[in-house]
Amino acid sequence: MGVPQMAGTKFEKARNGALLQMVEAATLGMPFEVWKTHMAANRTQTTVQAFRTIYEKGGPKAFWAGTSAKMVESASKGAVLMLSKELIKDQCLSSGISPTYAGFISGAGGGVCQVSVMGPCTFLVTSMVTGTKSMGEQIRTTWSSNGIRGFYPGGVAIAFRQASNWASRQGFTDAVREGMKKTFYDDPVTAVLTIPQELGCGVIGGTLASWNHPFEVARVEAQARAVSGKPAMSMLSIQAMVLREHGVAGLFKGVVPRIGLGIWQTTFMVTVANLIRARYGQ
Repeated sequence: MGVPQMAGTKFEKARNGALLQMVEAATLGMPFEVWKTHMAANRTQTTVQAFRTIYEKGGPKAFWAGTSAKMVESASKGAVLMLSKELIKDQCLSSGISPTYAGFISGAGGGVCQVSVMGPCTFLVTSMVTGTKSMGEQIRTTWSSNGIRGFYPGGVAIAFRQASNWASRQGFTDAVREGMKKTFYDDPVTAVLTIPQELGCGVIGGTLASWNHPFEVARVEAQARAVSGKPAMSMLSIQAMVLREHGVAGLFKGVVPRIGLGIWQTTFMVTVANLIRARYGQ
């Protein structure tokens, strides 16, 4: 396969991001998303109980509930993330900032940029997992009740989650990459990691990035409340409620499938992105 003719352009970055995020979601990303969303909304269930409940609801296809909305979200947020993250990272590196710090900064910036396109899609996916209406019915009900604002419940939690998500996934992965170069190579500056080493860095980075799960629990609860017609609550109020009712463990309900999702997304959007960047300069 030849080098793409538009290598390195903004179009290529956005296209790569959209394609990578869609493949990520269509494979294992969606089942992990449904699983952890169900657990975050149903905090009395164990990891295994949640898995069984989803399966009994509709068999294997239940783990892909809301896929149509997820594909729209994945294409848009993937394009936005890759374009903004890589442009910010380019600027950071050209300014002399270390790769690790550049990773944290660019990841946070890319995550914040994603929020504008993620709100409605994550809301609809949550409604498919926690509600009883079809997607069309949910869209009509939400629009007639609250207009466009109705599709953005939990927006603050989404912003905190996405900024910390990609700051951590990109930053931790790049930090592990730099450490691996110093550990296994004589000259870290010119060292090129093998693909298995790159994948290992992504696994570690994706796992460590799950520290921010309390933001995800707040996001799911805010959107589930909107779906069921319950009064809206702020992110801090939701976290305080969960802490009061379920303890610290409640803030980390669903963290096991979330770690799986974090590893899977980091593999595509950080590790594979780094490989494309090194191979094609995109």
